[in-house]
Amino acid sequence: AVAAAMRLGAFLSALRPALPLLLGLSLGCSLSLLRASWSHSAAEERCLAPGPPAPPARGAPPEAAEGRPGPGHEDFRPRIVPYYRDPNKPYKKVLRTRYIQTELGFHERLFVAVLTSKATLNTLAVAVNKTVAHHFPRLLYFTGLRSAKVPHGMVLVAHGDERPIWLMYETMNYIHQHFGSDYDWFYIMQDDTYAQAEQVKALVTHLSINQDVYLGRAEEFIGGDEQARYCHGGFGYLLSRSLLLKLHPHLDSCRNEILSVRPDEWLGRCIIDFLGITCVSQLQGQHYHTYELAKNTEPEKEEEEEFQAALAVHPVSDVTLMYRLHKQFSRIQLDRVYQEIQDLQMQIRNLTALTPAGEAGVTWPVGINAPFLPKSRFEVISWDYFTEQHLFSCPDGSPKCELSGASKADVSEIIESAVEQLNRRYQPVLRFSKRQLLNGYRRFDPTRGMEYTLDLLLEAATQKGHSHVLAKRVSLVRPLSKVEIIPMPYVTEATRVQLVLPLTVQDLDFVANFLDMFAMNTLDTHDNALLTLLFIYHPYDAQRVGQVDVFAGVKAMVGELEKRYAEVKIPWISVKTEVPSQVKLMDIVSKKHPVDTLFFLASVWTEINMEFLNRCRMNTISNWQVFFPVHFQEFNPALVYRGEQTASSNTDFLRDGHFDRHSFAEACFYNSDYMTARTKLAADILDRDEVLESMEVFDVFLHYSGLHLFRAVEPGLVQKYTLRSCNPRLSEELYHRCVLSNLEGLASRSHLAMALFEQEQANST
Repeated sequence: AVAAAMRLGAFLSALRPALPLLLGLSLGCSLSLLRASWSHSAAEERCLAPGPPAPPARGAPPEAAEGRPGPGHEDFRPRIVPYYRDPNKPYKKVLRTRYIQTELGFHERLFVAVLTSKATLNTLAVAVNKTVAHHFPRLLYFTGLRSAKVPHGMVLVAHGDERPIWLMYETMNYIHQHFGSDYDWFYIMQDDTYAQAEQVKALVTHLSINQDVYLGRAEEFIGGDEQARYCHGGFGYLLSRSLLLKLHPHLDSCRNEILSVRPDEWLGRCIIDFLGITCVSQLQGQHYHTYELAKNTEPEKEEEEEFQAALAVHPVSDVTLMYRLHKQFSRIQLDRVYQEIQDLQMQIRNLTALTPAGEAGVTWPVGINAPFLPKSRFEVISWDYFTEQHLFSCPDGSPKCELSGASKADVSEIIESAVEQLNRRYQPVLRFSKRQLLNGYRRFDPTRGMEYTLDLLLEAATQKGHSHVLAKRVSLVRPLSKVEIIPMPYVTEATRVQLVLPLTVQDLDFVANFLDMFAMNTLDTHDNALLTLLFIYHPYDAQRVGQVDVFAGVKAMVGELEKRYAEVKIPWISVKTEVPSQVKLMDIVSKKHPVDTLFFLASVWTEINMEFLNRCRMNTISNWQVFFPVHFQEFNPALVYRGEQTASSNTDFLRDGHFDRHSFAEACFYNSDYMTARTKLAADILDRDEVLESMEVFDVFLHYSGLHLFRAVEPGLVQKYTLRSCNPRLSEELYHRCVLSNLEGLASRSHLAMALFEQEQANST
């Protein structure tokens, strides 16, 4: 018995830590069983209750009466749509849209239409275009003139009828037809209206697009219904996409049945009669503030809250008043922004004081990201030294160059800003003026912007007229502003690429490898690319072509390719010249191809691949941009590996080499763009063809076209090492560039140093 009691005590002592868990589990199970029994009994009572079922509430849909969600809730419940493919139908490749925004059916937010006339097209309409047009994503001008001369920088739609009602009717039809499916909001204004573009854009971001919106300055109809309102056209009005879609079928009826003198009244009556929607000045908590200008108004003296809060101001009688309004509202907006910045900085200081770091955690300037902290010496951002006349970190690698252009303007502005900030802080006690910039340093920090450190020699003057010269160090930051996406035309990867390969006698040893790579990466993969060979004969070789053709082997290789790929034809062009100028050769090729041809000017050392060809298509835009890739040049393996086995693993890709920035042999451009630039070049040089020998295609686009020249490193273009032959008949600059490319392509500095060290060691022994 004693032993049993001891065993029971040991068991209970071991079980004691688990007693709360066991009690909790048993209690939970008991409560769940009781709840289940109650629910079951209540369900039985409902099922067994006598009498007919209770009718659903008035207005409730039958689904809601049965316990299922109504139609209004279907959009918020996830549904799995099963995929089914008919096995009897052939498989069709699904073409995806280029942008996810298009596939999801998103719309642009705001479209703006400005109604103008013959009398104001070149005055007020131009003023609107110069003040607010660049703030709106899309803005068009509508007029009733026939064949009106369009001012520079404006997109004008001429309807050919100056009757006001007809102009409004045609404008609404045009907007629906061309932009009704692309935008959520449509803002219509007159050219004698000044609109605060940023305020209008902010307004539409706070409105729901699911409602029919007719928003503006509500006005009563003359002699009409007291409840009906139309939006005054002089102050602009906002229409939602849903309202425009519903209104369009009734526009013809409105034109025939509604008589009115004012186009805004006609549109308001049309919306009220056929849609039952009246104009409102307030919607969803948002107010459409307006301000009516009196005669001889001075915008600079207007201090009323109604004026400062106005989204639209009317009437603007002349161009000067439009510009004065824009200046005043820009000043008001700037003051608001500065005040918001100060408030945010104060909040940041107050909140940072509560953090573990305390006040020491506040970065300078307040609200700007902290400077980048490098994790190793390779991540340290270097400072560039400058003075008021010279820069000691030059783009071409030289140790010293003259400060000019944008860099000079940047230095002048930053010095002026530094002195201004000092005077703002110490006035009226001290007044500073710059004597000299002693030292200047700047660097670009990608996390915050451009940083400056200036050592200034200043003359400080007191209120009593005493002056003293002192040196003071100041630090400034030009922070990165809001990132802006540059609009680019739409391009696809389906464009055919026409490769052009110039060949000389010195290139014969590398042609076989080029053709093999071209066949493997384009012909075998059925890429949309063609090849044209350009045989460059020396005059001596051209005379002997009947007996000995130096390019006979290449032509035989081309014949073998055409036999292997029956659908492929590789044409060639023969040229006789002593100086193979790139521009002269391109002139010959350009005349033999259509104007919409996309050229890729290649070199014999280029290894063609699909990845690069797609980038060539995407980076080259007709009448907009040309692409000059910087290929990766491998170093001389004899100097890099010095007899060791060449590394071939994927991890060593792009390791032993460099991007050759001296070479402009590869280029992607459209024939139409080249022909346009070449025409301007011909008019400039007249008949001096010798000038072409000192130019490359890059120079033609750089100096004689207004296109974007996109030059970037291209990891898809890798060239094996080879010693290029530099033609001394070319210009001095081209020859020098070729020599530099050969020298820098030998090896890196460390490899060259090791080779010299081993050579000295061998000589010493």
